Amino acid sequence: MTPKAPELLLPAGSLDKMRAAYDFGADAVYAGQPRYSLRARNNEFRLEQIAQGITEAHARGKKFFVTSNLIAHNDKLRTYLRDLEPVVALKPDALIMADAGLIMLVREKWPHIPIHLSVQANTTNWAAVKFWQKMGVARIILSRELSLAEVEQIRQECPDMELEVFVHGALCIAYSGRCLLSGYFNRRDPNQGTCTNACRWNYKTMDAAVDPNTGEAMAAGEQLQGFNFAAEAERAEQDSTCGNGQRHPAADKVYLIEEEGRPGQLMPIMEDEHGTYIMNSKDLRAVELVEKLAKIGVDSLKVEGRTKSLYYVARTAQVYRRAIDDAVAGRPFNPHLITELEGLANRGYTSGFLERRPSQDYQNYETGHSVATRSQFVGEIKSAKDGWAEVETKNRFAVGDWIEIITPQGNRTVRLDVMKNAEGQSIDVAAGNPLRVWIPIDGPAEQGLIARLVNPPAEDTAA
Repeated sequence: MTPKAPELLLPAGSLDKMRAAYDFGADAVYAGQPRYSLRARNNEFRLEQIAQGITEAHARGKKFFVTSNLIAHNDKLRTYLRDLEPVVALKPDALIMADAGLIMLVREKWPHIPIHLSVQANTTNWAAVKFWQKMGVARIILSRELSLAEVEQIRQECPDMELEVFVHGALCIAYSGRCLLSGYFNRRDPNQGTCTNACRWNYKTMDAAVDPNTGEAMAAGEQLQGFNFAAEAERAEQDSTCGNGQRHPAADKVYLIEEEGRPGQLMPIMEDEHGTYIMNSKDLRAVELVEKLAKIGVDSLKVEGRTKSLYYVARTAQVYRRAIDDAVAGRPFNPHLITELEGLANRGYTSGFLERRPSQDYQNYETGHSVATRSQFVGEIKSAKDGWAEVETKNRFAVGDWIEIITPQGNRTVRLDVMKNAEGQSIDVAAGNPLRVWIPIDGPAEQGLIARLVNPPAEDTAA
């Protein structure tokens, strides 16, 4: 049986990113009110932008979902319905929500508006899906902690409920939104939209001892040189019990950590047989599983990243659009799609819990920041005329570089042999934002992006 094409749902951190998502293949986008979503920072969407976004989306036959998925404290209950009323009047295609109390209030006041249950609600079983269905929820965004087999069972038990699954983007070290690190260190609650991603900070590890009188951890030595969380976790997992069934002495070890930006502030952490609890998750990438998810009958495939770049939105929309179209057409998976995603800054990729893998596969123990291994976003095409494209630069690139021209009509790779500045004079280097330069272009390019290939090909690989 030919699988139904799932909806491709992309993040919109701005109107420009929304437009790029649609241009490169998205069926729908989601954007959030800063005060009531989990993206309180770096969020362009005030009421005016939400109105414009919904108008443009509907004019293109696309969908626009408004994210309102915080877990509310009492102070926000006072203003929530008042602030949501003008948004509901704009007729978004759905509200993405997580808080049971807020969902109750919205269902009572606006019973007609569809509600999608956010991943923040951590729905992990079919009984929970049925419960929310009885509450009038139209779609469940399933927990990221589910395997393909669990997703399939939920589909079979709940055949008439819309299901949405994340396929790309950042992963949380806890059930989504349940991590306490940011609130502990910075008093910025992840569920209030202000997570500082403390799990990704750079920590030094100190040996520690426990005061027998107070139970507090005390510094017992120097910084542990070359301490390797991955090796320690693997060792502890293998040796957590001794041959006689007793716990290994290394289990339940206490360490002190010092964050790079907070010298002298030593914080205790415990390590048990599973390792330490401050971890830096790899990024989710499930493009190779799109066909399986489509065959299961998942209704929507979602990309995370409302704070990511325009390049990220365009590239992920284009790649996952191709994967969906190939799956529906019965074509085999194209491994080049994985290569294209390597062009995005990432912390290493994993398919998360969708496929069962060794525990160390989920964590990046080497770096807390994103690294681009294939290409770097260097410019955005603003116009084209007489075989030349005007490019607004974002990062440095130069004559002699291999670049990828990324457009909704298709991509092509070329060597950059000449470049001109805004005055038409030949230049060798575009130093970076916010310059405007002109490069020769062959083919349609009224809009598009330019990426510099980090590892140049041996020969022209235009495609």
